[in-house]
Amino acid sequence: MAKTYDQIISDIRNHSFAPVYFLMGEEPFFIDMIADALEDEVVSEEEKTFNQIIMYGSDISSIDQIATAARAFPMMGDRLLVIVKEAQTLEKTIDSLDKYLPVIPSSTVLCICYKYKKLDKRKALAKNIDKKGILFESKKLYDNYIPGWIKEQLASRGYKAAPKALQMIADSLGTDLHRICTELDKLIIKIPKSKTITDEDVEQNIGISKDYNVFELQNAIGKRDVVKATRIINYFGDNPKANPMQANIPILYTYFAKLLKLHTATDKSDSALMSTLGVPYNFLKDYKEAARNYTPNSCVRCIEVLHDFDIKSKGYGVSPSCTVADLYREMLFRLMHV
Repeated sequence: MAKTYDQIISDIRNHSFAPVYFLMGEEPFFIDMIADALEDEVVSEEEKTFNQIIMYGSDISSIDQIATAARAFPMMGDRLLVIVKEAQTLEKTIDSLDKYLPVIPSSTVLCICYKYKKLDKRKALAKNIDKKGILFESKKLYDNYIPGWIKEQLASRGYKAAPKALQMIADSLGTDLHRICTELDKLIIKIPKSKTITDEDVEQNIGISKDYNVFELQNAIGKRDVVKATRIINYFGDNPKANPMQANIPILYTYFAKLLKLHTATDKSDSALMSTLGVPYNFLKDYKEAARNYTPNSCVRCIEVLHDFDIKSKGYGVSPSCTVADLYREMLFRLMHV
């Protein structure tokens, strides 16, 4: 049965359980959250010793082991929960699980965590799981969806955040959803729910500088503000562990890719551009200004520069004496003089 992540979590919290959950795909966060929700809700703490079985793919030599566990009946309780973690290690034999699905008792809730891989939906196992239970594909979130996702996560905890604060978190933490949630938990500890989270709050509680971060760098580059961009780059060069090139270059790449989208958009109304770029209205003017400073050809050349320095940041084509600070300064010079 096809359901969204939110629908699955809502059903679990309401104790409406499917007999089988097959959780697959590239984003481990949603798989872990669904499995954790099942652990929280299916079996009470008092019954877990008898009625909860956690298995790991690396310890399983045959799919029969999963079937044997799933065909057992609960002791002194209504349900048996069987969770198979890291099941992607069983890729070569997982299809044989299909023959056991009809004999799993209704008192069992079976959850298969199949991270980073997907079942072939044309095969019997996928089709029968979809009929009997939940076949869920956990997809990676694109970069431009991350600020909105952070906003939703904060809202679910009863908090609001300013757009700049959301963008700072997204640009600094990337697409690692587990890490983002950990940092959000740190962020809200000392902030009352009545207060809108600001960039200053992010700086004080997560440790992301509101003045020296990749978000401010891309804006300075977009405005061709050499003085500000140089100041930020020098800070990055002096603090390379906190500002690794390999983390910042993809963010700058995404920035110039968005400028290309802006240039090539057929509908240049504000609402259409906000949707195309995935940015709120108060950031749109910065992108429009940057598009005036960087032509489509300039954007392409900047992307080529970033590709070149991504390779150099990994140690290829640079002298042993070249420092991260040297690479940052050279990269900035080339980006500002395309």
